[in-house]
Amino acid sequence: MSRGGGGVEDARAVATPGGEGAAGPGRVVALDLGARRIGVAYCDSRRTLASPWGNVERGGDEARDRAAVVEAISEIGATTVVVGLPLSLSGASGPAAQAAQREVDGLRQVLEPMGVSVETADERFTTVEAQRSLTAAGRKGRSARAVIDSAAAMVLLQGWLDSHSRGRA
Repeated sequence: MSRGGGGVEDARAVATPGGEGAAGPGRVVALDLGARRIGVAYCDSRRTLASPWGNVERGGDEARDRAAVVEAISEIGATTVVVGLPLSLSGASGPAAQAAQREVDGLRQVLEPMGVSVETADERFTTVEAQRSLTAAGRKGRSARAVIDSAAAMVLLQGWLDSHSRGRA
């Protein structure tokens, strides 16, 4: 696993696994499923602020990759996982979204018996938004590629958090 800024040490420092947050119980983890890396982001226990955690490097073994993701989720203490669904611009579910849905189904089989719910969220434009933010922060080229997946997961998670907080206001 490759942890970027805001790694698991930060998550443990503020974690209250299973604790009651403003939008519901426990932390949320977001996953951006890339071909080479799985970007991971997490939120504070109050479910207000998303932070990048890092990446899980894919090794070509689906079961091993899933185990590494589950380990990260467990370390963070999440009770909910949000997986980005790469819908087409029209909103249709193409081959990439179908592949992501198969990964979601596999994660559900492992995580739901552990009490962790798994949801999907539209991830259109999250990578574009993450790239713009990284460029604005002066991160380009290899430096940006190393963190783009976790930054995209963070954008996805912040959008999910914001949409779920509207019901509280």
